[in-house]
Amino acid sequence: MEKIITALQGRKKANTRLTRNSKLFKSILKSIKDKKGEEIVSLDLKKIDEAVADFFVVCQANSNIQIKAIADFIEETVWNECEEKPYHVEYGKDWTLIDFVNIVVHVFQSEQRKFYDLEGLWEDAERMEHKD
Repeated sequence: MEKIITALQGRKKANTRLTRNSKLFKSILKSIKDKKGEEIVSLDLKKIDEAVADFFVVCQANSNIQIKAIADFIEETVWNECEEKPYHVEYGKDWTLIDFVNIVVHVFQSEQRKFYDLEGLWEDAERMEHKD
């Protein structure tokens, strides 16, 4: 967790503000859904001064293999559709983070998601569920 926080704090948000209608945001959501990511939630952090991004996108997977598949597919799809590469990727067995500067994607196994409770930590953010 400390390694992830350090990586996020070490970079600056881009000046361009994104919305949930942006091409990057839609590509990320599509990728997660295509690889059967579950309980997809986005947190709009733009009104929170100390936030490190405009959005967090959080989802969960049933195994570490599925976490890697989702993360890899997000990178591939975003590159193909938006020609953007992540600023940083932090691969883990139970949690992988993909940092696109303005959007940070968190792919968890359910136990880790409950433990870290990002949605609770950022409860001041506007929360939106993304179902099929």
